[in-house]
Amino acid sequence: METITILGATGSIGQNTLNVLSRHLDHFEVFALTAYHRVDILLKQCAAFKPRYAVLHDKIQAVQFQKKLIQLKLKTKVLSGVEGLCEVASHRLVKTVMAAIVGAAGLEPTLAAAKTGKKILLANKEVLVMAGELFMKEVRKHHAQLLPVDSEHSAIFQSMPKNYVCGEKPRIVQKIILTASGGPFRKLPLNKFFNITPSQAIAHPNWKMGKKISVDSATMINKALEMIEAHFLFGVESQEIDVVIHPESIVHSCVQYVDGSVIAQMGNPDMRTPIAYALAYPERIVSGVNVLDLAKISALHFEKVDHKRFAAVELAMDALKKGGTAPAILNAANEIAVEAFLNRRLDFLKISDCVKHALKKIKITSANTLDEILKADCKARECAEQFIVQKG
Repeated sequence: METITILGATGSIGQNTLNVLSRHLDHFEVFALTAYHRVDILLKQCAAFKPRYAVLHDKIQAVQFQKKLIQLKLKTKVLSGVEGLCEVASHRLVKTVMAAIVGAAGLEPTLAAAKTGKKILLANKEVLVMAGELFMKEVRKHHAQLLPVDSEHSAIFQSMPKNYVCGEKPRIVQKIILTASGGPFRKLPLNKFFNITPSQAIAHPNWKMGKKISVDSATMINKALEMIEAHFLFGVESQEIDVVIHPESIVHSCVQYVDGSVIAQMGNPDMRTPIAYALAYPERIVSGVNVLDLAKISALHFEKVDHKRFAAVELAMDALKKGGTAPAILNAANEIAVEAFLNRRLDFLKISDCVKHALKKIKITSANTLDEILKADCKARECAEQFIVQKG
């Protein structure tokens, strides 16, 4: 039995992970489930999978949740806060950690998993964006196994040479090609971007995702974050990463080799495919995803990125070139800007403006320690909030 902790169990990735695991309970044991505040979903998950631990953000909420579990005669022990997250991510009985907490909150427990040599299924973009160099150093030092879960990075990993290990660029690889759906506004006239509402932005045409990542897809800042992730995961520089619009979301990304070959991974747009691949690696298991019908699709389309429409891609290139804390600043400012947009405090077009402002305003320093990274993160959030107050 492979024991697994799911960080962010009530989110989209967490729920899809449990969906896959429910098909293979003869091979996997759910050790711990964590949530920020969606206690109703977590309660149902605990009743179904009976983990040893559950973790909630708030201590008072955790105490109340423990009482509910006792009423249901469940033996799950409830922890709280960052300390609780780190405990279930690094516990000696845990083999695998699904890192699916959205945002900067997932950084510390995922680092804890790396420092204790776990098999880490990485679905949290911010870990590599904020602290890529530090995180990869810990992965190598403690012989942790790193497997990407983002559909794009999973596709790249699957298209790499046999026995590939994250962090190094094989000499036979020329570049990687990240595909992007283009989100809901790929064809929307630019003069209508001023009136985009949160409900429109979260209505992704292909994927069922959370609100934050759906907005990131609409601005294509998600692709900016993925470029930074790719830099650390696959050892490539910004000039070795291409981004192309692929509206069908069938080709999830590609690897271009020195002999001219381009190897891609294809499949229906369903996160259970990369989740199942990471869970069972190097084997493959049933995921519950419908088989891809190429004849039914009939055609696949690819387009160049319109940088006027999607300014975030150039922001990523700029952050990669600057290095240090620049990616952490980009990520933190975006988190604040997206939250403000969802709360109707900031216009859609000003999300990228807010990120650009923070990158320009805040001094870039080295990112060798967690303290340096968290300080930059804090400064970026303050800077972004000031921008929103002034420009929102």
